[in-house]
Amino acid sequence: MISVRPLPRSARFCLIGLGALALLCLLGPWLSAHDPHSPDWDWLSSAPSWASGHWFGTDAIGRDVFARTLAGGRLSLGIGLMASIIALVLGLGYGAVAGLAGGGIERAMLRVLDVLSALPFLLIVILLLSLFGRSLPLLLLAIGGYVWIDLARVMRAESARLREAPFVLAARAAGARFDQLLRWHLLPNLLPLALVYLGLILPQAILVESFLGFLGLSLDEPSASWGSLLHEGSQELDSAPWTLLFPAGLLIATLASFQFLGDALRDWLDVRGELA
Repeated sequence: MISVRPLPRSARFCLIGLGALALLCLLGPWLSAHDPHSPDWDWLSSAPSWASGHWFGTDAIGRDVFARTLAGGRLSLGIGLMASIIALVLGLGYGAVAGLAGGGIERAMLRVLDVLSALPFLLIVILLLSLFGRSLPLLLLAIGGYVWIDLARVMRAESARLREAPFVLAARAAGARFDQLLRWHLLPNLLPLALVYLGLILPQAILVESFLGFLGLSLDEPSASWGSLLHEGSQELDSAPWTLLFPAGLLIATLASFQFLGDALRDWLDVRGELA
C-alpha cells in the first residue's frame, strides 16, 4: 500500500498566507470604514495613522490607501485567476491533443508554439488594448493568451509519455476512439500536473496584469488594480511614499508566495510519482 506523503510545510504555509490575503481582500469593504473611491478632504496625503482611521494613509486627493489596496487586490487576484483558468483550458487541451496525436500533427502543433513564443506577445497585447479599448473580456483573453504557451509545452510532453502507457495502449487496442482516449485517459491523468502548474502561471498572469495596469492599460477608473496603484504611488513617491510601499508590498508577497507554492507542489508531485 502506497503511503500518502503530506504536503511540505512550505506549501502549507504559502497556502495559509495566500488564503488569508485573499480573505482580507474579499472582506475589504467590511474591514475599512472608508470607500476606496471617495476622497477625504480633511486628510490629503496623510501619513499612516490609527487615530485618523487611515491605517495605510491617504493619497494626494484623500482616498484611503488601505481600502484602495484591498480593492486593487480583489481586481488583480480576480483577473489573474480568471485569465489563468483560460490559460489552463487552452494549454491543457492543446498539449493533450498534440501529445496524443503524435507524428506530423504533433510536430506541426509544436511549430505553432515555437512561432507564438517568438512573437513579441506582450507588445501585441498592449497594441490590442490600445486599439480596441480596455474591456474585461479582452483583458482576460490577452493575459490568458500570453501565459498558456509554457503550460501547453509541459502538457504535450506529459501527454506524449502517457500515450505509450499500457492502459492507453490497451484502450486503443480495444477500439477506443481518439476523443475517448483523450477524455477518459489523458485528461484525468494530466489534470493534477496542470493544476500544479496553475500555481506557476497564476503569479505570471497577476504580474502581467499589474504591468498593464502600471502602463494605464488595465480597466478604466474608478477600478484600480495593484498595477494602477503602483503607477499612482510612483507619482507621489517623494511626498507620500506609503501610497507605493503598501500596494507594492502586498504584490511582492503574493507573487513570492505563489512561486514558493508552485515549486513545493511540483516537488511533492514528483515524489508521489516516484512512490507510485
